[in-house]
Amino acid sequence: MNQDTIKGQWKQLSGQIKQHWGKLTDDDLKVTEGNAEYLSGKLQERYGIARDEADKQVKAFEKKLHNH
Repeated sequence: MNQDTIKGQWKQLSGQIKQHWGKLTDDDLKVTEGNAEYLSGKLQERYGIARDEADKQVKAFEKKLHNH
C-alpha cells in the first residue's frame, strides 16, 4: 500500500475498511493507523487466514480505492 496515501486519508479509509472487514474493531483500526503490514496481520488474526491471503486482500482493497 502507498503508506502516504493511506496515512493521509486514514480517517476516511477506516470507515471503508471496517465495512469491508467487519470483524476488525475500532481498536484494531486505531492501532493500525494506515500501516498495511499491521492491517494484514490483523486480518490474519480476526479471520484465521494465511499471510499470503491477507496480503492479497489488502492489495485488492488498495486497488479498489485507486479505481474510484
